[in-house]
Amino acid sequence: MVSRIDGGPIANWWWTIDRSILAACLLLMGIGLLLSFAASPSVAHRIGIADNFHFVKLHIKYILPAFFVMIIVSFMDPHNIRCCCLLLLGITMVLMILTLFAGIEIKGARRWISLLAFTIQPSEFMKPAFIVILAWLFAKQKGHHNMLGYLLAMVLYAVCVFLLVLEPDIGQTVLISVTGFALFFLAGVSQIIILLFLGFIIVGGISAYIVFDYVRERIKGFLTGDGNTFQVDVGREAIINGGWFGQGPGEGTVKRIIPDSHTDFVFSVAAEEYGIVLCMLIVGLFTFIVIRSLFIAIKEHEHFIRFSTAGLAMLFGFQSIVNMAVNLHLVPPKGMTLPFISYGGSSLVAVAFAMGALLAFTRKRPEARMSASLSNMVITV
Repeated sequence: MVSRIDGGPIANWWWTIDRSILAACLLLMGIGLLLSFAASPSVAHRIGIADNFHFVKLHIKYILPAFFVMIIVSFMDPHNIRCCCLLLLGITMVLMILTLFAGIEIKGARRWISLLAFTIQPSEFMKPAFIVILAWLFAKQKGHHNMLGYLLAMVLYAVCVFLLVLEPDIGQTVLISVTGFALFFLAGVSQIIILLFLGFIIVGGISAYIVFDYVRERIKGFLTGDGNTFQVDVGREAIINGGWFGQGPGEGTVKRIIPDSHTDFVFSVAAEEYGIVLCMLIVGLFTFIVIRSLFIAIKEHEHFIRFSTAGLAMLFGFQSIVNMAVNLHLVPPKGMTLPFISYGGSSLVAVAFAMGALLAFTRKRPEARMSASLSNMVITV
């Protein structure tokens, strides 16, 4: 037990951290590990790997550093997280440029690059860093009459989108666009900037539909049912067949025929084997983390912390919604992982970094809030 009178860093962390958000994140990690045992062996067998638990072992290998990353980052103060994100954003942008020339091509896209003994997807780490720096630019803009902060935010967004489109990775582009638009709106920017940003997103969406064949095919397949909709159709059918309590552990069939059952369609595996009850628990955990974080953000007086908390929570929530919506055939396929649950090294560690930052931003800081309240009282008087 950690005593309240203990003044050490661990005790201070334990009594200031939002333990309910931490518990929800750890529970999601546990569910992800459980579903890895359910979905991964069939994938290994299908592609000819002798060890059926190959991907399970890799999942455990990735989830351990992800856990430590989340905990370590949650110890940091907001200033250090901002500096860390600024450095991370610069590094990931350089790596994304290198990926275009020396990256690993998979299914016609260059999103991964080999560094030493690791293969990483830089865009996964770019997302939380982009959101935090965007929040910092908005916070710096507050109280100033010039538009420099908003212009820098627009330039930063355009550069990130440009690098993502070159890979191409339209799913991640949509994700940071939706989250960025919500953050622009929450920051209280002028209606002209909101309309310009919205117009940029609409024009970009139309351009992606015209330029990229696979985007056009996925949207047409979603609207008409024609084309290659096998994974989506089977995934939705698996959810329906699962019922309330599922077919039972190991009894699912979707994992045996869908190539991405351990990544993009792990939610369908959960529904078929464990039923709607587990799916409702997963949805409930995601919803709790987002709503709890937004509730804390509303009460925060410091602009940078408020915007960062809201932005990271929305990024986490939107990514979860997109993945589950694809499984339910509510939106066109995006190729996006389910945070903490889907298999993937870069995705797991990047989400852990984002949630570690969120935990750091939502820590109790009574002295800072009291100081902000006193400042507001002085200004009012």
